Amino acid sequence: MVAHGRQCKIEGSQATARQTAELLRSVISQQRVPYTNQAGALIDAVKAVGEQLIAANPVELAVGNIVRRVLHIIREEDLSLTTAAIGELNLSAVSDDENDDDRDGNTTLSAAAVAAAARSTLRPPSLQTLLEDTPVSAAVPQTSSSGAADKSSRSRKLKHDVIEAVNELIQDIVTCHEQIAEQAVEHIHQNEVILTLGSSRTVSEFLFAAKEKKRSFRVFVAEGAPRYQGHLLAKELVARGLQTTLITDSAVFAMISRVNMVIVGAHAVMANGGVIAPVGMNLVALAAQKHAVPFVVLAGSHKLCPLYPHNPEVLLNELRSPSELLDFGEFSDCMDFGSGSGSPLLHVVNPAFDYVPPKLVSLFITDAGGHNPSYMYRLIADYYSADDLVVQRRAIAGN
Repeated sequence: MVAHGRQCKIEGSQATARQTAELLRSVISQQRVPYTNQAGALIDAVKAVGEQLIAANPVELAVGNIVRRVLHIIREEDLSLTTAAIGELNLSAVSDDENDDDRDGNTTLSAAAVAAAARSTLRPPSLQTLLEDTPVSAAVPQTSSSGAADKSSRSRKLKHDVIEAVNELIQDIVTCHEQIAEQAVEHIHQNEVILTLGSSRTVSEFLFAAKEKKRSFRVFVAEGAPRYQGHLLAKELVARGLQTTLITDSAVFAMISRVNMVIVGAHAVMANGGVIAPVGMNLVALAAQKHAVPFVVLAGSHKLCPLYPHNPEVLLNELRSPSELLDFGEFSDCMDFGSGSGSPLLHVVNPAFDYVPPKLVSLFITDAGGHNPSYMYRLIADYYSADDLVVQRRAIAGN
């Protein structure tokens, strides 16, 4: 499946995130779950595939984001089932009048043991547990001979709930553009001038939504050299009846004083509120700050990354082909390896991305609403578990 992902080029973070979630849903559906540590088995299966997916495309951070989201879903659904089981134990204790005091005490202890065991199955045993040589399974008392049937039923319930939650995640990914676009009328007002860079489907849908609400405004589009994706966006905007002005990237500072708001897309939003975006975006953000123009970033929740830019797992950039900048035929004499020095005098560097620090961002608009950069870490914390920041399978004892 991962090999197929390498062969089939998937364009765009949304399509990548959706296909990653669908693949992990298939992995969970086909995974055989044991009677004990059902959540741990699902987590190991997802991590095994997730490691390969991330390694196959480390620059596309949406892949790792979705892997971590699914791991968080497994942990949350397992905790929900455990909590429900504890609630049932408490209810049974209240409804039983015989030996009320003794049974209440035993039930409370049993509930605490179940909760402790559930938490311990999702992480390695503590040093105290290893020293005492106490098996984790001993902490959970078997209350009846139907324990095996109850575990089998619980494992099926866990898989069902996890798959349902992943289905909801996929639906959120598919509809993220529409959910962000619904907020356009709150931010774009009559006769404003909007500036954007390159081409982003999220941005185009946002602008189209404002146009459909009878907002009249003009859009300045920086062309986004060297790939010139801004040309495509300008053509789309004109086709939808929007007044559009195409400018070079170097003209951003000259034109920014006429602009009311900068609205751009993002490749990824980091845990500190920093943005990884197409190259040239930092220039636009600096120009906006210099002229006190709001710099607004649109990003679906699948682009919210729980890592920081300095984390070793984050590959901030990739170098694209020099052919996007110059013609090898025309510059072949400058890049001749046959010269006496043994290396060419001309080197071509063509990075794909920029990093925009959070201090340059005025507002994030996601499918969950608008947020200040300082709030992003809290929003991201709702989507991920701290145990899953590094997607790596647990080491097997003896290896």
